Amino acid sequence: MLLQRASVLLIALGFTAFAFIMAGPRAGLLVMVGLGFGLVLEGLRFGFAGPWRMIMTDRDGRGLIAQLIAIALVALVAFPLMAANPGELVGAHAPIGVAMILGAFVFGVMMQLVMGCGSGTLVNAGSGNLVGLIALVGFIGGSFAGTLHLGWWTGLGSLPVISAQGALGAQMGLIATLAGLALVAAVTLSRADPGKRMPPARLWIAAGLIAALALANLVIAGQPWGIVYGLGLWGAKLAQAGGADLAQTAFWAADGNAARLSASILTDVTSLTNIGLLIGAFAVMRWRAAPGAQTQALTPLSYLAVLGAALVLGYSARLAFGCNVGAFFSGISTGSLHGWVWLVAAFAGSILGIRLRPMVLRPAAAQGAYA
Repeated sequence: MLLQRASVLLIALGFTAFAFIMAGPRAGLLVMVGLGFGLVLEGLRFGFAGPWRMIMTDRDGRGLIAQLIAIALVALVAFPLMAANPGELVGAHAPIGVAMILGAFVFGVMMQLVMGCGSGTLVNAGSGNLVGLIALVGFIGGSFAGTLHLGWWTGLGSLPVISAQGALGAQMGLIATLAGLALVAAVTLSRADPGKRMPPARLWIAAGLIAALALANLVIAGQPWGIVYGLGLWGAKLAQAGGADLAQTAFWAADGNAARLSASILTDVTSLTNIGLLIGAFAVMRWRAAPGAQTQALTPLSYLAVLGAALVLGYSARLAFGCNVGAFFSGISTGSLHGWVWLVAAFAGSILGIRLRPMVLRPAAAQGAYA
């Protein structure tokens, strides 16, 4: 057991050092931030998709309240920080449009079928969950495919980018954001059963740590915590290695995307934190003296359903300009109106996804609902 734990530390430290040497201090720091995300998400069981499901099925609002606390903590610091450094720090701002709303709704459906959002897929895969590993493959493929069609989808119509800061100013925008979070919290508390309203100490600690890590990501990377772009980039690099000519596609021909595609993956800030997150989740799984039970075996058709759902999950995340992290968490905490619209659309999709879940995820040894 001691040797196993030592090997986990060596892997984490080794990749951090590798990123530091190959791409510089910034890369090493971002890997460390990603490691922190993985350690907290897996180690303290802080998630996004699961708490949404719990408030709807078990009237348990503790996980969702913890998410709102973390978002509020980030907003309290991020708003003034971005106002003081307008040329260096940017928010997760995106336009609201037909594709964005549809993508968020579909994402909400699919994340309940694959048992995780973008960060949840990485955590599940890193911790050795077979469904998570299959879902990660599908998410990468779907996110890449979404980049190939993004221009057509956005052509269906969208509003200009609207932010709380742009509409109200930094101070009033922050107040409006905190008021919106308080309203969502009040609705959550009204729906939750007594005893399932306020987060336990574990989730309070996790919310604080996630907020601190998200702010560190903002300062080091110059942009908020995200997931989807990095996974789409991985898919693009794999496609390019397979002979695909992506220079002919609008998304990957754009200057910034073309530069990332031709450069080392260690130069992409989202990829660095994604890799760190995977390693962090793996480290927690291997560090535990008695690792948690892995996913129950599913029927072959259910595994295929997970792969298909994950493909759609990644595709819809690209259309929606982010997942629970990039759109909901980072969008709202940095003032993007699209984050609020994403929340409503994805939550509505989750309601449908929860109803479809028993029909899609069936254990191999029984016909009952997968849990």
